[in-house]
Amino acid sequence: MNGRSLARRLPSGMSRRDFLRLGGVAAIGLLAGCAVNPVTGQSQLMFIDKDDEVKIDRQYAPRQHSNDYGVFRDKALNAYVNSVGQTLAARSHRPDMPYSFQAVSATYVNAYAFPGGNIACTRGILVGLHNEAELAALLGHEIGHVNARHTAARMSQGVLAQLLLGGAGAVAGGGALGQVVQGLGGLGVSAMLASYSRDDERQADELGMEYMVRAGYNPLGEVQLMEFLMAQHKDRPNALETLFATHPMSDERRADAIRRTETQYAQVRDLPFLEARYMDNTASLRKQAGAIRAMQDGDKYMAKKNYGEAAQAYDAALAAAPGDYAGLLMMAKCQAAMERWRDARQFARLARQAYPGEAQAVLVGGQIALASDEFEQAYVDFTEYNRIFPGNNGLNFLRGYCREKQGRTRDAASLYRNFLRNGGSGQQAQYAYARLVQWGYVR
Repeated sequence: MNGRSLARRLPSGMSRRDFLRLGGVAAIGLLAGCAVNPVTGQSQLMFIDKDDEVKIDRQYAPRQHSNDYGVFRDKALNAYVNSVGQTLAARSHRPDMPYSFQAVSATYVNAYAFPGGNIACTRGILVGLHNEAELAALLGHEIGHVNARHTAARMSQGVLAQLLLGGAGAVAGGGALGQVVQGLGGLGVSAMLASYSRDDERQADELGMEYMVRAGYNPLGEVQLMEFLMAQHKDRPNALETLFATHPMSDERRADAIRRTETQYAQVRDLPFLEARYMDNTASLRKQAGAIRAMQDGDKYMAKKNYGEAAQAYDAALAAAPGDYAGLLMMAKCQAAMERWRDARQFARLARQAYPGEAQAVLVGGQIALASDEFEQAYVDFTEYNRIFPGNNGLNFLRGYCREKQGRTRDAASLYRNFLRNGGSGQQAQYAYARLVQWGYVR
């Protein structure tokens, strides 16, 4: 990247020399702040390299999968989704990335990609697709985001903001990058999966169609996918809220896709859709279509705080799919919202039995135990969740609160101190600090 191209990216009135002076930002060179985009071949500002992308995947993708009720426990279906994804990835601009593709148990309609190639699609979207070409379009679009490094670019812009606002002294040691990545922590990673720009979406559409054609799929599969999603949005908008928030859909994108099939890919419109193969491989999932729709209804009612109607919807889902982990956990949350603690505990317990070791049920069980004053059980559950996904500072406060309520002041004080040392803030920090003062640990 030359000085002229960098200057175009700086705030108005700031020269390249001013930028380099800011907080000793010459250390940026240590991070190789410019990289060649593997898709466009152009140089771009980038503080995150391939190793960083892979590390982010390994740390945060499992947390998001847990938020989505875990990887779907159908090995054959996941093997099928992964095989389609790997076929596409091998024909992409970054075939060397450690790609993985899986279905997650969530019933909302979505698919998403982490920057290192970890790509997931919900069973809520898989149950609505009609052929393998549509699946290839869906996965190819997400591969496009990885190949064009859209998430890494947004995170690099976050690093730049840290530098401009706070100086660059920490950059050489990874401090600014660490702060940005750490900000994605907690129990979710919504900041990392935030909405792509329209330009990003358009580029991912183009790349997805390119990859699916290279792999031998009919490019009209992408048009069909868009038409399906837009029709679903009109019929059941609540089920697609997350998808449309993170992947802005528009008539313009659909028109662009149609144009590409009629021009750039006009000669390959006879490629197969592979409908029968998709139906064969998703037969067991499609048997759950009624239960999935009922869970989507339950989520819609939960969002409106119509808990009684939500409970009825989840009950219908569990009648159709007894032992469904997501359905059981959704019902546990619904019962907790109505403060029916006994029923909430029972459904959370059944969920843990249905999917042993999956983290969300452990966390929800701890929250229910805490709300019903079962402090020892809550402490045990929060500790177990921390073992599965270490590093969530909020758990220090929750465990400290449990110990305080049990009269174990010394243990509580230790956990409150850890919470404050690790950046705890807000009302919880005020509470923890007040307790440390009250108990004589702070003067």
